[in-house]
Amino acid sequence: MPRYAAIDIGSNSIRMEAAEIVPGMGTRILASEREVTRLGESVFRAGAISEEAMRAACAVLARMSALYRKLDVSGVRAVATSAVRDTRNQREFLVRASEAAGTPVEIISGREEARLIHLGVESVWPHVDQRILIIDIGGGSAEIVVAERGLLVEAYSKPLGAVRLREAFLKEDPPTMRQLHQMHSYIKAKLEPAVRRSGHSGWDRAVATSATAAAVASAVARLPRNKRDGIDRLRITTAQVRKLYQTLSGRDLAGRRKITGIGPRRAEIIVPGVAVLLEFLEGFRLPAVYYSRAGVRDGIIADLAARNVGAERSRLSREQRREVEEMARRYGVPLDHARKVAEVANHLFLAMQPLHHLPLGCGKLLEAAAYLVDIGHYISSVSHHKHSYYVVSNSDMAGFTDRERFMIAVLCRYHRKSLPAAVHGVYQALSAGERHTLMQLIPILRLADNLDRSRTQRIDGIECHLKDGGEVVLHVRSRGDIDLEQWGAERASQVFQQVYNRPVSVTRARS
Repeated sequence: MPRYAAIDIGSNSIRMEAAEIVPGMGTRILASEREVTRLGESVFRAGAISEEAMRAACAVLARMSALYRKLDVSGVRAVATSAVRDTRNQREFLVRASEAAGTPVEIISGREEARLIHLGVESVWPHVDQRILIIDIGGGSAEIVVAERGLLVEAYSKPLGAVRLREAFLKEDPPTMRQLHQMHSYIKAKLEPAVRRSGHSGWDRAVATSATAAAVASAVARLPRNKRDGIDRLRITTAQVRKLYQTLSGRDLAGRRKITGIGPRRAEIIVPGVAVLLEFLEGFRLPAVYYSRAGVRDGIIADLAARNVGAERSRLSREQRREVEEMARRYGVPLDHARKVAEVANHLFLAMQPLHHLPLGCGKLLEAAAYLVDIGHYISSVSHHKHSYYVVSNSDMAGFTDRERFMIAVLCRYHRKSLPAAVHGVYQALSAGERHTLMQLIPILRLADNLDRSRTQRIDGIECHLKDGGEVVLHVRSRGDIDLEQWGAERASQVFQQVYNRPVSVTRARS
């Protein structure tokens, strides 16, 4: 199963999330961290990230990097938003932050930030038939997204972050009426173009993300911060937000910290954050908003998964593919057939990761074997699998280590007929780990080989579904009759059942 990590360097805090993508089952969170760093405080006050804030941020990034590296992620993306967009020492921060994070840190635009927020919300809470508004109130900016039927239609990024507004307007604690009035006038002016362009009506739902929204939802529900899992998708009325704002804006910091659900650091910037949410609801004339725990991190992970980032680790390099294709050609293997078997094998390998849990690099061994299983026919069609083993194990294969070549040879040996047995010399030559890898890959290789049994490449695509009851269903799109492929797959499924203790079925739909 592919694993990804996302780092969101915001104006108020840095967040990291690592997750595993389980086909057909969604995302499983492996690690999640958040640390308040207040990068925006010095930027919005003096125009640059202070040395103290930069050192603190890099220490946080180094700790988060160590955490995601332990999880062997296939891809990682680290992004910086509003404060880093605005700071004059941008280049220095990017160099130091990238070194600490162990991956390049990129500055994203407000529109890209909005796209990732929308993608994150849709990945955990799809709105396929609805017209929705999303607002994310960060430390430096607020992103507003208009979406219809799951697609982003319009995005606005406004300088309405909670840290930025506090630095600009709220000089006293509690703030004066004049300071609050000036802040509200500013917020209204910034929101007005979005309201005018997108309209007041026709919304099926409004969704609020970010820590500000989480604090509001917790305060309304009177739930402490350690029980925030219970507020996801909570409906909060505009009247409730207005009442909370009136309470918060009239209290000093100590008084705000006493409100259940609002943490001690969040209490420092909660007034401007709730002010933005309230003006958003009133400006768009919304009766309520729903809180969603999703955010930029979820969007990054969904985006990495959608683009199949890291899948190249399971595929042969250009040089390795050239080597096995030349070898297959030399021994008379039809390349169209070999390429199709290799393609199907890799697809099944990735789709079945929740079952075999093998490192992505094992996919390269499987792909190479898929190209070479039939080279033994050059010697004889009788027991050709054994001849394939002999040829591969005794060939000079540039781009592969001796151990990789031996594993490829053994896979060729067991792509048909009997499974490995303790008395087999080639099996005895493998380590315990290699034996486990071999046994997990053999059923996949046999399925892939039989799914082009006719050698006519009739299969255009395969969707692999892992059912809750244990069955593995391969939904095949094809051109023409695939009775022979289905017959072959049914035979190969016996070995799959023996190794994985799961039945396999092949269903067909015309492309």
